[in-house]
Amino acid sequence: EVQLQASGGGLVQAGGSLRLSCAASGFTVDDYAIGWFRQAPGRDREGVSCISASGGSTWYADSVKGRFTISRDDQKNTVSLEMNNLKSEDTAVYYCAADIRGPEPIQSGKADYWGQGTLVTVSS
Repeated sequence: EVQLQASGGGLVQAGGSLRLSCAASGFTVDDYAIGWFRQAPGRDREGVSCISASGGSTWYADSVKGRFTISRDDQKNTVSLEMNNLKSEDTAVYYCAADIRGPEPIQSGKADYWGQGTLVTVSS
């Protein structure tokens, strides 16, 4: 059974930082692109960041470029998202996602697999 367990969300003031982690299990992680999408109340899913199966390529939404950094550790079956200089518009539930087809489904918020999200709230 594919499982993606996200953690690390919380309440932070604008300008602060959080680190999200995702523990993956039930599939061969290094065959999959893996990343994050988010969904704010009343809004569509939005791809945030993803990293290719090889780890050699990363993608970030324009809204988070320069502030967020994604990394993966296939030895530990984890992916992390370091979020700095958080803004109120980053408030959302963040979901860890994986797709064997590559990064594009994650970018569009339509990955084959995702787990329960973790809530990030940024107060202004």
